[in-house]
Amino acid sequence: MLKVVLFWMLTFSVLGNASEKVAQEWLEKMSHAMNALEYQGTVAFFKNGRLDTMKYFHAIDNGQDQERLLSLNSPMREVIREAGTVRCVFKGSTQSVVNNHPVSESFIVNLPGTFSDLNTIYSLSALGNESVAMRMAQVVSIQADDQYRYDRKIWIDKSHFLPLKLEVYDSAGTTLEQVVFTELLVNEDVDFIKADSPTETIEKSDALSIDDASFIVDNIPAGFQIRFFTRMNDENTKQVVEHLLLTDGFSSISVYLEAIASDTREGLQTLGSVNSYTHIIDDFQITAMGEVPSAAVQFIAQGIKLR
Repeated sequence: MLKVVLFWMLTFSVLGNASEKVAQEWLEKMSHAMNALEYQGTVAFFKNGRLDTMKYFHAIDNGQDQERLLSLNSPMREVIREAGTVRCVFKGSTQSVVNNHPVSESFIVNLPGTFSDLNTIYSLSALGNESVAMRMAQVVSIQADDQYRYDRKIWIDKSHFLPLKLEVYDSAGTTLEQVVFTELLVNEDVDFIKADSPTETIEKSDALSIDDASFIVDNIPAGFQIRFFTRMNDENTKQVVEHLLLTDGFSSISVYLEAIASDTREGLQTLGSVNSYTHIIDDFQITAMGEVPSAAVQFIAQGIKLR
């Protein structure tokens, strides 16, 4: 009997390792395809109880890639990502806004730079095949190994390895966010849009060393790394705001330090998949915010101290 139990344990272990390796290979192929191919389509975004449908374009010019989203409903706008910046152009006006430090790396799905260390914070597995936008897709499951990040699944096109669908789930399995192509055209000749001069820019400053921050982050969940730190001027309050971005590749958390406002509430606030936790220290309010479980933002915010 013991030999039978050991046999099945070994069998499931081998199958599990094989599934994890296959899932990682699919993610690596997807990461390459997202940067190397030109493609366009229609994407539905479901987030925080709101459904937005937009036209999506991915173009390449002299080795530089560009993502564009064009709204199909009001407010009419075009959002363009390239070279580490995101700009939003509002149709029917001359106003455009540029963010030099975007939190996300992609409009469709964020991915880590390398996948070799993912198994320390996520459990990967290759599931079955399903059809999305009339294309056959490989389903990859990405399950969090702790309470500091969400589970997710990605449906990857079996012909071109592009992401066709993404779902994000809470610990109870409830769908928090969904991104899905309703149509996709690959290897199209997609126009590369040249930027006009923006009338407004946010996050004007360059990235700085974390040693320049006025605060120290003692609590960082395993797998999260510092992506950048910067200071910016709040146009409304005219106060300086410090911004630190942490990411594990799939999930990102922003930490903001600013002068305390009269209406500041300390504690947790939730909007759909986004959680934020505000902690007050002396005359400053520190807020950790991101599309992560509440445990993550609370853990980080409560572990921050001033220099």
